[in-house]
Amino acid sequence: MLLKEYRICMPLTVDEYKIGQLYMISKHSHEQSDRGEGVEVVQNEPFEDPHHGNGQFTEKRVYLNSKLPSWARAVVPKIFYVTEKAWNYYPYTITEYTCSFLPKFSIHIETKYEDNKGSNDSIFDNEAKDLEREVCFIDIACDEIPERYYKESEDPKHFKSEKTGRGQLREGWRDSHQPIMCSYKLVTVKFEVWGLQTRVEQFVHKVVRDILLIGHRQAFAWVDEWYDMTMDDVREYEKNMHEQTNIKVCNQHSSTVDDIESHAQTST
Repeated sequence: MLLKEYRICMPLTVDEYKIGQLYMISKHSHEQSDRGEGVEVVQNEPFEDPHHGNGQFTEKRVYLNSKLPSWARAVVPKIFYVTEKAWNYYPYTITEYTCSFLPKFSIHIETKYEDNKGSNDSIFDNEAKDLEREVCFIDIACDEIPERYYKESEDPKHFKSEKTGRGQLREGWRDSHQPIMCSYKLVTVKFEVWGLQTRVEQFVHKVVRDILLIGHRQAFAWVDEWYDMTMDDVREYEKNMHEQTNIKVCNQHSSTVDDIESHAQTST
């Protein structure tokens, strides 16, 4: 097991990011879903928890074989998916990833959002007070992203919002920018297979970090697209994007999912 805590600051408020996060996830999933790979939304509906209250439950299938390193592609079927289950009780969320082909693999993410610059060192005291972990700050403006994902229009150093006047962030922006909020993510990666555990867990954390950096950059760079939306507006946008994305992804996989699950049961 490898546990890390990521802190990603945004030039937004927690209330603003509630809309921006939903918009970004839906648009990003649609953009990344092509040639039978990407994200299929299986379930998205209101959910009530006796402890956390009202929220939203989402289940997705993430098809990503071509994005795996060569050593991983050698040990998994040509077509497979990771199952994502998320419980959104904003400003607290839980996300879990599992894979039927790899029963000893899982990712567990707990997220909390606060209006500060990542300065709350006790935010996960109830969840992981005595657990050793590395704290990693992610800077949406200054951290490098993989070259293949770079777009100048999504670079916070160059982008400036017409609706909010925010943007063109410079080194040290987190120390003085207002407003500012932080997404705190406690990420646990498990791959309990002897000989591969360390390598896989480290690789997955690198992928998680890249995804967090890219996604949060996009949420800010797209702010003028979602800033005037209400929660009803963004839920309608989310619904439409899910329908379009499912069409893109499912056309290729509709005839193969049953075969995949059958293969998984045989393998286990």
